[in-house]
Amino acid sequence: ITLFGLLFIFDSNIQSKTFINNFRKRIDKMKIETIWLIIGFLGQFLFAMRFIIQWIVSEKEKKSVIPVYFWYFSLGGGITLLFYAIHRKDPVFILGQGLGLFIYIRNLMFIHKKR
Repeated sequence: ITLFGLLFIFDSNIQSKTFINNFRKRIDKMKIETIWLIIGFLGQFLFAMRFIIQWIVSEKEKKSVIPVYFWYFSLGGGITLLFYAIHRKDPVFILGQGLGLFIYIRNLMFIHKKR
């Protein structure tokens, strides 16, 4: 083996380690992004559940009703979506979810004060 051959093997080894490290970083980033997508979908699910619950309760009572669970699902979905919006660095989404949280909390305060 010549000096050139040793240098080639050494350089190839460094390149393959760099490739492997870059590949691992991409996989780790994909895992993190997948987790954030799951968080976003969970927030959307919670947010959608508030309407489903409101619809079911209204159907049972044969009139439009907003049950207390509506506000809890709104709060849970809003918080989850706010975290997702902050991760995405989306100021429109952040502002919308942030203002909504104030309304959900305020309504829950009224409900619990009344009880």
